[in-house]
Amino acid sequence: MIGRRRFVTVLGGAAAWPLAARAQPERMRRIGVLMSTPADDKEGQARINAFVQGLRELGWADGRNVRFDIRWTAGDVDRARQYASELVTLMPDVILASGGSVVGPLLQATRTVPIVFTQTPDPVGAGFVTNLARPGGNATGFSNFDYNIGGKWLELLKQIAPGVTRVAVIRDPATPQGIGQFSAVYAVAPPLGLDVSPINASEPGELERTIRALAVIPNSGMIVTGSSFAIAHRKLVIKLANQHKLPTVYPLGFFATAGGLISYGADAIDPHRRAAGYVDRILKGERPADLPVQNPTKYELIINMKTAKALDLTVPDTLLARADEVIE
Repeated sequence: MIGRRRFVTVLGGAAAWPLAARAQPERMRRIGVLMSTPADDKEGQARINAFVQGLRELGWADGRNVRFDIRWTAGDVDRARQYASELVTLMPDVILASGGSVVGPLLQATRTVPIVFTQTPDPVGAGFVTNLARPGGNATGFSNFDYNIGGKWLELLKQIAPGVTRVAVIRDPATPQGIGQFSAVYAVAPPLGLDVSPINASEPGELERTIRALAVIPNSGMIVTGSSFAIAHRKLVIKLANQHKLPTVYPLGFFATAGGLISYGADAIDPHRRAAGYVDRILKGERPADLPVQNPTKYELIINMKTAKALDLTVPDTLLARADEVIE
């Protein structure tokens, strides 16, 4: 028979063990972040802040139980490859890929580290996932639109500037989405009586020369497709479009708020907040392969009336009525 003193000692030790276990510090988890914007870009900062805040609400605090390793590519393809390799070498538990242009380099660097992407058009067509419902690999996340939106951009351009007959499409030919978005725009051009051609955006000086040459052709307009380059250099793109009086449709709302004529696209901040939920689930043991890729639930149409007036354009009342936001 166990003596009373020994029984109390054993019982006390057993009772104290869970308390001691709970007192142990949490294991520090590591999250890599590869951003497609420059480090000083307000939009990029808003995206990462939404992601970090979303994680904080789920109990993950920087310096307490999680550590962030952040790299900013500023739309540079070579930098994206370099930083993707760097992040994988750090052996993170999961990586956030903010922007479709950085997903490819990450998947080239690893097929094992979990990746949660945002702002990625057509991840199936790009080969990032097997299908939307069951991605099947080490990546999942949030798409920002399918390529069919290209036809919508072209229709909006024709509505706000009926006289346009020639349309230049600014794209990044180095990414699958750059090719896919242009193809979607090109496919719907004939019924609208529009001549469509690409502008390959890879270097600011080249972009400036091409837009200047386009501006001398009567009845010209532009469409800016979603790309890291266009986002990183949006001030230049907007300045050139307005300076040369080229009616232009942009893919995201912050282009219009920064002075662009009209934009149509999904909210770019909310997916980063939602991505925190996927990262949380992965850190708790779920696999990217089992987490479905999510599409945007709402698209926003924003019209900048100040820019429209500067371009001598009269915005149809029917278009204004459909706008989610009108900037006076």
